[in-house]
Amino acid sequence: MAASAQSLRASPAGVLMRLWRSSLGKKYVMALTGVVLFGFVVGHMLGNLQIFAGPTQINEYADALKSNLPLLWGVRLALLAAVTLHIVAGVQLALANRRARPARYSKNKILDSTLANRTLIISGLVILAFVIFHLAHFTAGVVDTSYLALRDVAGRHDVRAMMIKGFQNPFVSGFYIVSVGLLCLHLSHGVASAFQSVGARSKKTEQSFKRAALVVAILLFAGFASIPVAVLAGLVK
Repeated sequence: MAASAQSLRASPAGVLMRLWRSSLGKKYVMALTGVVLFGFVVGHMLGNLQIFAGPTQINEYADALKSNLPLLWGVRLALLAAVTLHIVAGVQLALANRRARPARYSKNKILDSTLANRTLIISGLVILAFVIFHLAHFTAGVVDTSYLALRDVAGRHDVRAMMIKGFQNPFVSGFYIVSVGLLCLHLSHGVASAFQSVGARSKKTEQSFKRAALVVAILLFAGFASIPVAVLAGLVK
């Protein structure tokens, strides 16, 4: 029995379990899943910006994705796994830090933390609610079933018209812009922290990484927010 337990602990699954139970392991999970989610956010923004490339470009892009179901569902399942691991590891780390940190220490350190750091849990929950609504709104067509029936001149699902109709609602656009803003605030902290977790950030390079993360977050916000703003302003019809 002892030999069997020792063998289990030495197995890849045992090593992964021990790593997961440690704070350092959870930080690695947060960093790696954060990189995956960051890559998706960048790709998603670039895909959405094709709405400015004419009446059919984004429809062709969406149709190409939907025609490759193994790739589409592979990406979706990978993202679901990454989101789940990211949330679980983040919540467990936050709870462990709160238990280990005296109240007076927390009050003294609050001035040294950033807004993004202090609002990680709240922004994360808002982002999760937004993702659920966003999927129900545009992917599943639950909010408005007529979206799924929209077709362009080639008979493809008219994603461009769907986005325009959806963002013509100022409440939807407002929720989208606020949520994207929180996402980018979240990313501005997460990107810099990911480099620290894997040991790629030092005291000398800390400020450079923070500035780079902030610039990336601002660019992402500008890219995502430009779409509902353009629709509401009548620039995309």
